[in-house]
Amino acid sequence: MNIKIGDKVRFLNSVGGGIVLRFEGKDKVWVEGNDGFEVPALTRELVVVESLDTQARTPRPRIQAPVETPKPQPVPEPEDIKVEEIPEGERLSIYLAYLPLEPKAMQQTGYEAYFVNNSNYYLFFNYMNRQNNSWMSRYNGLIEPNTKIFMEEFGKEELNNLERVCVQLIAFKKDKPYALKNAVSVELRIDTVKFYKVHCFLENDFFEEDALIYPVVRADLPEKELLVSATELQEAMQQKVRIDHAGPKPALKKKTASPIVEVDLHIRQLLDNTNGLSNAEILEYQINKFHEILAQYANQKGQKIVFIHGKGDGVLRSSIEKELKTRYKSYYYQDASFREYGFGATMVTIK
Repeated sequence: MNIKIGDKVRFLNSVGGGIVLRFEGKDKVWVEGNDGFEVPALTRELVVVESLDTQARTPRPRIQAPVETPKPQPVPEPEDIKVEEIPEGERLSIYLAYLPLEPKAMQQTGYEAYFVNNSNYYLFFNYMNRQNNSWMSRYNGLIEPNTKIFMEEFGKEELNNLERVCVQLIAFKKDKPYALKNAVSVELRIDTVKFYKVHCFLENDFFEEDALIYPVVRADLPEKELLVSATELQEAMQQKVRIDHAGPKPALKKKTASPIVEVDLHIRQLLDNTNGLSNAEILEYQINKFHEILAQYANQKGQKIVFIHGKGDGVLRSSIEKELKTRYKSYYYQDASFREYGFGATMVTIK
């Protein structure tokens, strides 16, 4: 059913509904809720409760005398639907999901952000981003069990604001006993460079389209960043110095077989900051690193080196193969193990 301005609708992925006020773009509308606030929603996540055409055909009683203006009646809520629970849903599994609006135009496209509740619990949640030394709430609300909810649409100009995000949530069930869950507050670091790379958006269990998925809670365990304090780092370095000076070292035995060397050429593994670099400059840096590694092992005949370049649009892979065919004709190369690296790696053998 086509949605029109004035239709009464309800949300599929959250509680409530309202009246369609206006359209924005192809599939986004603004809905006025019962509380008078306007909220954005996608047309595919709405169902029409009463269309404007039906309202127009409904006969109205003739007014015989002046009467008090009736108060607006709230949109009738659908009857509570019995929640279908699954055994693994008794442990919280919560995710943030980001989808490109135009996957074929990754350099210009905007994005959609979703909150995914893969559990048997209702969640009150708040999604926010860090701005300087404070936090700004981007979306908050209630989500039903085993559902996802659209939070916002944003453009590339917003990516810098999303490098640090936080999710806070409280879990509960309605009208039934349940295991108590601790309130959760999880800070995440979002790698915004991935938003420019189509291969970072992967097939998943929650969307028909490829998406960039960030776990917030998995099996009741909140995600935690790996942080090493300065004190721990200093102690580790001092311990290494003591070991190095502890006494004479045994003679090193010549290795009979060299292990496979792995080199990740993804630019985020090579540089901490790529601001201001063009695509051509990034590719040049990656190829220079490729040459540097081959020069380092040039005298180790039989050494196998796996260069991880990813699938992407194939530019880096093609550049590597071109170098191997021209500058390193004597070297042998092949696709690396699919089981270990997928389709995104090339193994070179020094000859």
